[in-house]
Amino acid sequence: MYWLSVAGFVVIFVGLLLSIGLHEIGHLVPAKLFNVRVTQYMVGFGPTMWSRRRGETEYGIKWIPLGGYIRMVGMLPPRPSDDPNKLRSVSTGPWQGLIENARAVASEEIVPGDENRVFYRKPWWQKVIVMFGGPAMNFVLAFVLFAIVMMGFGVTVTKPTVSSVSKCVIPAAEAAKRDCRDSDPATPAAKAGLLPGDRITSVAGKPVASWEDATRFIRAHGAGAATIGIDRAGRGMTLTVDLISQDMPLLDDPGKVEKNVGFLGVSPTLVVERQGPGYVLGQMWDMTERTAVAMLNIPKKMVGVWQAAFSGEKRDPNGPIGIVGAGRIGGEIAASDIPVESKINIFITLLGGLNLAVGMFNLIPLLPLDGGHIAGGLWEGLKRGIARIRRRPMPAYVDVAKALPLTYVMAVLLVVMGGLLIYADLVNPVRISG
Repeated sequence: MYWLSVAGFVVIFVGLLLSIGLHEIGHLVPAKLFNVRVTQYMVGFGPTMWSRRRGETEYGIKWIPLGGYIRMVGMLPPRPSDDPNKLRSVSTGPWQGLIENARAVASEEIVPGDENRVFYRKPWWQKVIVMFGGPAMNFVLAFVLFAIVMMGFGVTVTKPTVSSVSKCVIPAAEAAKRDCRDSDPATPAAKAGLLPGDRITSVAGKPVASWEDATRFIRAHGAGAATIGIDRAGRGMTLTVDLISQDMPLLDDPGKVEKNVGFLGVSPTLVVERQGPGYVLGQMWDMTERTAVAMLNIPKKMVGVWQAAFSGEKRDPNGPIGIVGAGRIGGEIAASDIPVESKINIFITLLGGLNLAVGMFNLIPLLPLDGGHIAGGLWEGLKRGIARIRRRPMPAYVDVAKALPLTYVMAVLLVVMGGLLIYADLVNPVRISG
């Protein structure tokens, strides 16, 4: 089974590298369409493993596979006060000196003929499109991967058709530990004569379109007599059941218990159905909301990662993981005993979720993330729009160089977070098998 673990790790690892490469293509294509000179397209960081030059752009792979980038000429504008006919003053402040050095390095890449090909001179909307192209590619990949699973393999859904009828009522705390005893009372469903194959059509006069409807109506009704409409072998029937109150797991959070809700005692029929694009979009929206909430909790989650790495505490299965952790999960899936089709399904879903998370993380409006550049472009567009309406001179280009101190701090934090995740993934990884 060891080779399966390695194969699973490699599949996820390569899938993530391909996602990174396509993310950068999402930047590269619009940059070239808008005639920005792109000098490098690289997957990874550090020393170059392999590269080839095609036209004016060097394409390559670097040794540290933890990201990627494209290098566009003229990311930083010159100082508004720069005048080639005057001597420039040099600031001795540490941050100002750092900013000026960055400007100098950026200006060295500009050659004669690049005056209209530098990034900072492009219209604000082109800057936004170029920088949004990377996250957009991740979202497209996530949709395609989820569509393969949901539209191709199908999704397990519950139908309001009775699969089985519980014979007796067992307290929720004991349900997973024992079978029925002679002293256990019969369930309302068993008393009323519900049978496997009956399709529930109404509860207390309310029409039922899904199993979720049936469950919600039964729980909301509480204890007492209720009418249950069913379809049995094509014949409509109405049964009267005496519902009882029972503590049941919450529908949205099975880890919590809902007290004294109506209880019938039947299980739904599970079927695998292929879904349409609308279902995929709906599921992606739900996952996007959950991912956004998770990102707001990143500082708290990283504290948990630190404690798991250095204090031996159990790793939060819903917490952040790095590329090594994702690979290890892939290895665990590959080595499991589940059917091959299920493994493929899980691999594709995992890569889709990772692409969605990468796309959203890059939209955080802080440099050096794409969202920081997008925010700068939108701010520039807003200022120029106001100036146009008020018939005032066009303001200067947004000077992202002024945010370099914060950018470097963010870069250091990202490196520290990445290093911590790698270490935690090695010494105390997230395990799907518990």
